[in-house]
Amino acid sequence: MELTEVIEKRAAHRALEPVEITDEFIKEIAYQASRAPSCANKQPWRFAFVKDKIVLTSLHEALSGGNYWAKEASMLIAVHSNLEYGCLIGSREYYLFGTGLATAQLMLSIVDRGLVAHAMAGFNEDLAKKVLHIPEENKLITLIAVGKKSDNLSKLGEKHQELETKRSVRRPFEEYAKIDLND
Repeated sequence: MELTEVIEKRAAHRALEPVEITDEFIKEIAYQASRAPSCANKQPWRFAFVKDKIVLTSLHEALSGGNYWAKEASMLIAVHSNLEYGCLIGSREYYLFGTGLATAQLMLSIVDRGLVAHAMAGFNEDLAKKVLHIPEENKLITLIAVGKKSDNLSKLGEKHQELETKRSVRRPFEEYAKIDLND
C-alpha cells in the first residue's frame, strides 16, 4: 500500500475476527516501529506482544467495561516506557514523544498488512503491568488490539455498532493548524 492509503485505512474498528499472528509478523512490525526517530536515538519504546490465549485471558481482566470488544482481538500489544529510557530536556519528557512515534509506525505497519490496530486507554494499568511483568516504574501508555476487521457486528453493543458503520469526523484544518503566525 502507499502511505496515504494506509493512513486513510487506519480506523478504530471494534468488530474483529480471529487471525493467525505469527512470530515473523511480530518481528516485522516491531522492526518497522523501531525505525521511528527518538531523542539521541535512545529508542525509549517497549512493546509486549501478547497472543497466547492464557495470557490474553488474564490481560482481558484489566480491560475497562467499554473495551469488551477487545476480547475478540487475536493479539494485544502493551506499549510502555520509562523516563530513564529516553531524554529529559528541561521539563520535557521526550521519551513519551518517541514512544508515540514508534507506536504510530507500529500501528500503520499493522494496517499496511491488512489488519486492525486499535489503541485503547481504558484499562487497569496496575493489573495489566502485573499480568505482563512490566516493571512497576514503567508507564503503561496504551494497549493495542490487533485482529482482522469483521463485518459481523452482532458482538458489539448498539453504540459501538453505530460507530463501526461510519467514519469519524476530523476537525477542520483551521482548528488544529496555522500556516503563518501573523494571523
